[in-house]
Amino acid sequence: MQCTLLRSKFFNCIVALNHCFNPFNAVICSAVVNSTQIEITRKLIQRFHASLSSNHHDKQPQLLGFIDNLKDERTLQNLHGRVIKSGSIVDLNVGNYVLSLYAKFKDLGSAQKLFDEMSERNVRTWTVLVSGFARIGLFRVGLDYYARMLGEGVCPNGFTLSSVFKCCSSIGLVHNGKAIHGWILKNGIDLDAVLRNSIIDFYVKSKEFDYANKLFEFTDDVDTVSCNIMISANIQSGDVKSSLALFRRLTTKDVATWNTVISGMMKNGFERTALELLYEMVKEQACFNEFTYTIALTLVSSLSILELGSQLHARLIRLRLCDNEYIRSSLIDVYSKCGLIDKASIVFKQIPPRKQSSNINGEKLMSDTVSLSSMISGYSQNGRFKEALEMFCHMVSEGIGVDKYILTTIVSVCADYGLLSFGEQIHGLVHKIGHKFDIVFCSSLVDMYSKCGCLENALIVFDKTTTRNTILWTAIINGNAFHGFGREAVRLFQLMIDDDDIQPNEVTFVAVLTACSHAGLVDEGRNYFTVMKEKYNINPGIEHFTCMVDLFGRAGYLDEIKNFIYENNLSHISSVWRAFLSSCRLHKNYDLGKWVSEKLLQLEPLDAEPYVLLSNMCATSNRWEESAKVRSLMQKKGVRKHPGQSWIQLNNQVHSFVIGDRSHPQEADIYSYLDNLIGRLKEIGYSTTLEQVTQDVEEEQQEMFLRYHSEKLAVVYGIINTNSVTPIRVMKNLRVCTDCHNFLKFTSQLLGREIIVRDIRRFHYFKNGVCSCGDYW
Repeated sequence: MQCTLLRSKFFNCIVALNHCFNPFNAVICSAVVNSTQIEITRKLIQRFHASLSSNHHDKQPQLLGFIDNLKDERTLQNLHGRVIKSGSIVDLNVGNYVLSLYAKFKDLGSAQKLFDEMSERNVRTWTVLVSGFARIGLFRVGLDYYARMLGEGVCPNGFTLSSVFKCCSSIGLVHNGKAIHGWILKNGIDLDAVLRNSIIDFYVKSKEFDYANKLFEFTDDVDTVSCNIMISANIQSGDVKSSLALFRRLTTKDVATWNTVISGMMKNGFERTALELLYEMVKEQACFNEFTYTIALTLVSSLSILELGSQLHARLIRLRLCDNEYIRSSLIDVYSKCGLIDKASIVFKQIPPRKQSSNINGEKLMSDTVSLSSMISGYSQNGRFKEALEMFCHMVSEGIGVDKYILTTIVSVCADYGLLSFGEQIHGLVHKIGHKFDIVFCSSLVDMYSKCGCLENALIVFDKTTTRNTILWTAIINGNAFHGFGREAVRLFQLMIDDDDIQPNEVTFVAVLTACSHAGLVDEGRNYFTVMKEKYNINPGIEHFTCMVDLFGRAGYLDEIKNFIYENNLSHISSVWRAFLSSCRLHKNYDLGKWVSEKLLQLEPLDAEPYVLLSNMCATSNRWEESAKVRSLMQKKGVRKHPGQSWIQLNNQVHSFVIGDRSHPQEADIYSYLDNLIGRLKEIGYSTTLEQVTQDVEEEQQEMFLRYHSEKLAVVYGIINTNSVTPIRVMKNLRVCTDCHNFLKFTSQLLGREIIVRDIRRFHYFKNGVCSCGDYW
């Protein structure tokens, strides 16, 4: 009722004022009233009264400003029509303002039509279109209008040029941007703060850091924005020290400054420094925004600090910020990384109903795909890949749109768990729904096929990908390395570095060093380790050092490992000692292995692996008493060995087995076939490798300990449920033992079956009694 009375009074007012105001002003008022926004209407009435004594033509753009707050495109179109009808559109200021409103609503199609109809244009007219297209990502179209603007003799202003620099940096037109900068200098155009920062930002995004530094250094009145840009530039170039120094120099730091430096520290691996800065930010009572909370949660996730994550979660609940999909996704990631996947699931289920799904043209679309991807990743990280796959399958069956990020995530799940059949189906789904195979997704496919034991398909995807980058090359090199094709991996690496446009990164060198290790290419591995440091200026990380120790250890250079560790100051790195200990066990060097295990236990007293390896070495050397002592110490400290598990996927079902597993529905058939198979294998030369048994028992009991290992059960299940020409693919979470390795070689020979086993270190292809690893694993 109040709204109706107000509209009635307002229209009466318009009639009374019509002799003072042209129809254009009445149009504005009626458009606002039609929007039913009472407060804005009241403001317009007050503005009208205040304007009675002034020239109304000067007030038109100001009155239009109230429309700017309506967020209603239909009202804008109605306004445009009435402005045309009243004839006011010929006023350049009015035309420019309507044009800018179309740009704000991102309706650039209507903006173009209006632009073409305008008989008069000035620099503001052109700037609205150039900046409008830059804002929505149509950078080339924006540059086309800029070129037309120059062609018509209109000189750009600072706002125009700022948008042009954004276009150039976004599509990599470095030369064009430099030319425009030169034109500015040549014509003596003053650089205000906005334009100067735009040019600095252009050089930073173009990775022309020297130019950005020079422009910044010659600026007398630097502001917070330019400092933020330069802090980001130094971080991108890896100069963390300079970025921190510039940050400390700032007397005024806004939230963007804090966000930039904290996220930069994280990206460069300085998580602890980032955490200290976050605490400092709290201490100085700096204001947090949503991006700050996302950064903080990402930091907590990377450091797995559950207590801090819970505190942040409580604060976000109080501030009612948990509806933000990026914050919610980060919360899911925190709980997933901390092993609380059920807590992550609770956060995920709190998605507001309006965001859970919507229906457009009969197709359900999930608006919060970021949280969905995080939940799928969380399930995968916590070993619950069945839930991850079920969530994805539910999305597909319900017609919920899946984006490339979710597809890439689920392909990674298939890669981690060796689910080839499911991975192939996703590959087909992407073809079906018409997603473009970009380089990121193709790299994930190469990785998936490699880790699922189907290297030939990985090579097909790689060969079909015409645009290649470091990630794709690294994926195919790593695939060959993991399959034991060390020389082929080295050949591919050489092809990669022969391309001047592609540079290997840290991960690439991990892949090629792994290839050398698995193939026994000691000299080649030494050479690439040196090349990495001297030619590509890559500082070796923990993984590189571990690869080198593994390389020397597999080749039997145990004494060289000791020198390597102390020369490179690696005595504090547990993974290096772990690789060393594994080599001692491989070469049955008990005395050295005992010394290494003591070093490792000092670093990780609750890690099961050094206890198990030392106990196994004692047992292999028939030192049963010492083996029992190690096991007793392990139990006293509450250290538990990670249980061995093997799994096989058949008919979209994953079947998991542990040692002596009797829970499978077909357990009677599996055990009966396995007992019979072992008898047949003994007839052709197979004998149980009793040295694998770690307990001092009779020989008959020792054989029973080895008979029902998880990989044997999984392989037998595959044999009895597939035809004779189907390869059997089994995945295992631990290193395959010597006895199982021999069993699988003889089985492939007796049955003429191809058996593929992926353990924690590599792939083993068993065919005709031979393994692809050459018994070198």
